[in-house]
Amino acid sequence: MNLDVLRQWAQKPEVPALCGKADLFLADGMPLIWASRLAGTPLPQRVAGSTMISTLSGAAAEAGRSVYLLGGDAGAAEGAAKVLMERYPKLRIAGTYYPPFGFDKDEKQMAAIRASLRETKPDIVYVALGFPKQERVIDMLRAEAPGAWWMGVGISLSFLCGQVHRAPIWMQKCGLEWVHRMFQEPGRLLRRYLIDDIPFAIRLLSQSVARRMRGRK
Repeated sequence: MNLDVLRQWAQKPEVPALCGKADLFLADGMPLIWASRLAGTPLPQRVAGSTMISTLSGAAAEAGRSVYLLGGDAGAAEGAAKVLMERYPKLRIAGTYYPPFGFDKDEKQMAAIRASLRETKPDIVYVALGFPKQERVIDMLRAEAPGAWWMGVGISLSFLCGQVHRAPIWMQKCGLEWVHRMFQEPGRLLRRYLIDDIPFAIRLLSQSVARRMRGRK
């Protein structure tokens, strides 16, 4: 859960029903941490999906579990799998798949993915298609691997394989990782960050302060 997901949750009626099927929400964004602190209900820490995909894969390797990488840009799933195997030699890669544009509306493509999941039986499935498409695809496919953990990972596969560079640590800690990404992908992210998310962030933080003040009365 990051600021943009929370904004869509608040503004789009279909999003709560879709996200409500998840078993676990993690705060992947400093604005959510700041809002929780201002409201007087502090979250323990930020858990970035881009970090968790690596640590979770490390734990999976130690436990003898397998991962499946679905989505990302061309070459991202294969590149990310290679990086994870270099970091965790015992990790089992159940499969990777880069689906073509519009695959989620193509029965043949979806049938091929379902068959691959049934054959490989992954323990963890990373789905990198962006929000909310990845959540919709997870909802469509999770019955094929009901025992697996399904995790929407956004841009994480591209981060892992180096297609997109992650912000320096100091920018991550200061809540400025979005600035670094915006300059790498202005065509896709400029409107989202400057027009949609910043005004929502201001309202969120203001409402968090107001909530805390009301609690003191």
